[in-house]
Amino acid sequence: MYKRSIIFLMMWLPALIAGAQKNVLTGFPKGYTPEEVGRLIAYRMVYSKHALHAGKWIGYPETFFWTGALHYAQLTKDDMLLGFLRNRFEPLFTTEKELLPIKNHVDLNMFGSLPLTLWQLTKDQRYLSLGLPYAQTQWQVPADAKPEEKAWADKGYSWQTRLWIDDMYMITIVQTQAYKATGDVVYINRAAKEMALYLDELQRPNGLFYHAPDVPFYWGRGNGWMAAGVTELLRYLPATNPHHARIMKGYRAMMASLKSYQQPNGMWNQLVDEPDCWAETSGSAMFAYAFITGVKKGWLDAAVYGPAARKAWMALVGYVNAQGAVSEVCVGTNKKNDKQYYYDRPRATGDYHGQAPYLWCVRALLEQ
Repeated sequence: MYKRSIIFLMMWLPALIAGAQKNVLTGFPKGYTPEEVGRLIAYRMVYSKHALHAGKWIGYPETFFWTGALHYAQLTKDDMLLGFLRNRFEPLFTTEKELLPIKNHVDLNMFGSLPLTLWQLTKDQRYLSLGLPYAQTQWQVPADAKPEEKAWADKGYSWQTRLWIDDMYMITIVQTQAYKATGDVVYINRAAKEMALYLDELQRPNGLFYHAPDVPFYWGRGNGWMAAGVTELLRYLPATNPHHARIMKGYRAMMASLKSYQQPNGMWNQLVDEPDCWAETSGSAMFAYAFITGVKKGWLDAAVYGPAARKAWMALVGYVNAQGAVSEVCVGTNKKNDKQYYYDRPRATGDYHGQAPYLWCVRALLEQ
């Protein structure tokens, strides 16, 4: 009997340990729960002003902040918040139609992910009709496309391909949402093929990514877009997809590198590999989202990454003020081959680049 008990315990011990490590992502103290932090940030979206791309169209930071708030409303069954967020969108069908992004750039087509999310929550056909063309036109080559854009399309990639790492959230998010909305695998297959290309072309031997091939610095939010994008894709990508193994390998390589660069306080720095650089919240929240999701989905070793994910979340909450605004957010940043440029970037409070990733963490923590 004793021997059988030992064998039984040995068989189940790994599962029990993994479960215990996953539990580190629950039981947060008052003020740190995803419900509290999520409510504070999500309701801030209700009264926030539009953040326009080029002063003309709804930009990607607002789009993702809005979508994050919608997921919070769904997961907490907050119908009042959902109503507020739908009311905010309604003028885009009428008096604010001119704010709808045009469909000619990777940073604009991503907008389709917002109405596609709204369609999944409400089944209002207007959202589906508005959102799908943003996903479709990423692969429909316009008549005035440049030769290099046509060349990408001829290989089966988006004509909007440009090999910037933030594309791997912009493209992934609208294609995965189109897949979720329609069930048509063409959308998820597009995203997977594109992701495999970017991993093959841009991932460095240490698992991270330069801001650009000609800018050899590991900028936090730039890497964050990739970390969040590959995580978002893996949430929905069937294991039978021919690119699944390659994408999972790239994801795990990146997560291992990020784990090694996590600071003792739980954060990551503006330049990930520079210990004297300042702690930056938007990139840190994107990395935390990738860790939390990986642990809960079983992609990452829970014993290693569970405590790291909790440590990151606990640190991140300290940057949220009583009005739900996240501080220490690097402002919008173009590439520059100058390390000091990244050290000197302005830091904002309430910038939508930071608000959205916090809500991604909230979603990952709340999901069962």
